[in-house]
Amino acid sequence: MASRAPVSVRSAAAGRPAGRATGRATASTAAKPDETTRRRARAIAAKLAELYPDAHCELNFSNPLELLVATILSAQCTDRRVNMVTPKLFARYRTAADYASADRAELESLIASTGFYRNKARSIIGMAQELCARFGGEVPDRLEDLVTLPGVGRKTANVVLGTAFGVPGITVDTHVLRLAKRFGWTTSDDPVVVERDIAALIPRKEWTILSHRMIWHGRRVCHARRPACGACGLKELCPSYGIGPTDPQEAAKLVKTKPIDELP
Repeated sequence: MASRAPVSVRSAAAGRPAGRATGRATASTAAKPDETTRRRARAIAAKLAELYPDAHCELNFSNPLELLVATILSAQCTDRRVNMVTPKLFARYRTAADYASADRAELESLIASTGFYRNKARSIIGMAQELCARFGGEVPDRLEDLVTLPGVGRKTANVVLGTAFGVPGITVDTHVLRLAKRFGWTTSDDPVVVERDIAALIPRKEWTILSHRMIWHGRRVCHARRPACGACGLKELCPSYGIGPTDPQEAAKLVKTKPIDELP
């Protein structure tokens, strides 16, 4: 079971709420960036496309409902761990109605290793009940509807919109937030503001794939503590070059090249 291109079914995702604002981020809501910043941002985005031509969502799923559940589980948890849990979970619960009527203790036992399992079980059951009550058991494909579901904020809504439905969205997770600040695209720690600032720099059609590429780069090269600056393909463009080791050999040791399911 692997991540897939957008499908024509309805689905959603969740995590910790990152604000309940509805509607998509648009360039018109942000202060207009200067032309130098915009050109450099687009050059970085183009280079990321060269570096990660195969970037994609690294949560395993075969339909939008599975992506929804996997994204809920990914809060404060690695994708690797989620991908270890979901095969058995997805075999046990196949529809929104299955999750809505799930025995909470049983569900908690299946997802315990992802952490915060009581809250996650509550979110999954509550979300599924809302899907059955309001959306015919399907996850809506509009941001305005997704963020009304229990536990669903803009971040997880954008994961589902972009990955399951092909609706452009910027997923501001910890990697995207960190890289956007290092690239000089934002100065904010507020995910909603960061989303807005990125939207002002990058064409809308690129939002989803850019998010995936930034996440890949953050996981593999631009680490939180010791970014591999000397081995980074963006070193000629990045204004933060030098905050990590610049010696190519030293930096190369920090680069993670394994598939996500083999990364720590």
